[in-house]
Amino acid sequence: MYCSILLPVDLDQPRSWKKALPTAVALSRCFDAKLSLASVVPEHVAMVKAQWSAIGYREMIETARARLGSLAATIEGAGNIDYHVDCGAIHATILSIAERFEADLIVLSSHRPVMRDYLLGANALRVLRHAKCSVFVVRDAEIDAD
Repeated sequence: MYCSILLPVDLDQPRSWKKALPTAVALSRCFDAKLSLASVVPEHVAMVKAQWSAIGYREMIETARARLGSLAATIEGAGNIDYHVDCGAIHATILSIAERFEADLIVLSSHRPVMRDYLLGANALRVLRHAKCSVFVVRDAEIDAD
């Protein structure tokens, strides 16, 4: 049913993927699908950390790529996992990566919306609304409790 599954990961928020990662792995095993991890460095973070330096930007992306590769290496029995780091608006970049990897399922974590999410719109909601493929939203009770 699914051939390519994408799991967006916020490397600075392990609780945001703690439950979604095992879910994505289980789905990839169930459907014998390829699993890809993706992380997005928000544009505003890139501007501040890289200070508009090409070397600083490259270093920041490579550090994120190494961290994501380390996470991929910890997943037992999932086979060969692709991973990709990109920079941009979070929801738009997730959608772009999903198209590039030809994902037919995006598994992502979400929390219970707070008032600012209703006013600004959560990334999970934007991905859900605009994805060209199926989206599986994983709720985490610990995240909801915060």
